[in-house]
Amino acid sequence: MLNSWLGYTLLIIFTMAYILIIFEEKIHLKKSKPIVLVGCLMWMCIGIYEKIHHTQGAHEFVEHLIAEIGGLFFFLLVAMTYINTLTSLNVFKALRSWLLSKGMGFKSLFWTTGILTFFLSPLADNLTSALLMSTVAFAVSDGNKKFIVPAFVNIVIAANAGGAWSPFGDITTLMVWTAEKVHTLEFVYLVLPSIVNWIIPAFIMSLFLPKGRPDSTEESVSMRQGAKRTMICFALTIATAVCFHQFLHLPPFMGMMCGLGFLMFKTFYMKIQNMRKNNGDSKHVDVFEHGIEKVEFDTLLFFFGVLTAVGALQYIGFLATVGGGFYTLAGNTVANSSIGIFSAIVDNIPIMYAVLNMGLDMGLDQWLLVTLTCGVGGSLLSIGSAAGVAVMGIEKDYTFMSHIKWAPVIFLGYIASIGTWWLVTIGLRAV
Repeated sequence: MLNSWLGYTLLIIFTMAYILIIFEEKIHLKKSKPIVLVGCLMWMCIGIYEKIHHTQGAHEFVEHLIAEIGGLFFFLLVAMTYINTLTSLNVFKALRSWLLSKGMGFKSLFWTTGILTFFLSPLADNLTSALLMSTVAFAVSDGNKKFIVPAFVNIVIAANAGGAWSPFGDITTLMVWTAEKVHTLEFVYLVLPSIVNWIIPAFIMSLFLPKGRPDSTEESVSMRQGAKRTMICFALTIATAVCFHQFLHLPPFMGMMCGLGFLMFKTFYMKIQNMRKNNGDSKHVDVFEHGIEKVEFDTLLFFFGVLTAVGALQYIGFLATVGGGFYTLAGNTVANSSIGIFSAIVDNIPIMYAVLNMGLDMGLDQWLLVTLTCGVGGSLLSIGSAAGVAVMGIEKDYTFMSHIKWAPVIFLGYIASIGTWWLVTIGLRAV
């Protein structure tokens, strides 16, 4: 198939879709539109090819593919619903208010937002964490460009680095986890490399921050009724997903959907309570109104389109031929170290999906390396990760060019994180 009209056609239309995705900000065309269309057209071409040549196999492959996509799709849907619900309950506004009330200086705010992002990302995913904390950083910046740009760069790095050491921190780590290449507790090997990846550029950037502090505020925001219970419910949902996967050997999305059921019942119970207190007039946040309806479906549809399109390339043998040849030529360590640089240019989701489907024979240490580099490599460019692209929409001063000025120090952290990975996995290579 690869050397036929089918192979050339699929590569051409896939490339065209990716060009439209790269120039999303210029042409104002949401990235999900071209990739969803092209992903389905690619499989239509495969179907036509098999009809002409009286072969079959695509139907069975697509059924397996959609099972993978569906599991990840529902997992992310639940996570986004929880984050939107917590946002509606003023959890993150209360955090911003607390930071503003402390009267911190620019340097303290820089480190505080970075640390919070790094530890929020493993739970709330890197995209959501970056969006939330960049909003907080902008709110406390007083419009100071010398603070905004390094603070935003710091948040993007922290979000990607924090997400790299958790199965729930990024779509790519979730893919590796569900594929059982790296198990839940084995992600702990990436904690130290991730810290190094963030802390080195953060320290260097902190030396260039402006002195002084933004104006304090008297604004006080309290969390709404049910916020604490929702946070507990979210933590229990994550734990349920882990237990489903780790102990029951069931897909993690089943545990997440179970947690969504808990949230639905909790909000219904609180709605009934609220109606009793207000004589039948309910003003309580409803999970469907403020959670599911506000889910960023463009991201989910982009995810569907990318995996559908890359799955088509896998089916015709493109991934095995090109990707496998690169790994054979360069070796696992060099190839996996290079993955991060590629992910800064091309979205890390199709790259990780391609790696997972090349049939590579790698040990745990190498799967940890590619998980790390694919996660943190996107920090090299502002368009290299979903976190960076999202943060560019917060403030016009944070641009592709303002981010790339810090690329050398980000790359220094990237190289140092690979060196740290080499040290912490020595025992794994000795086994």
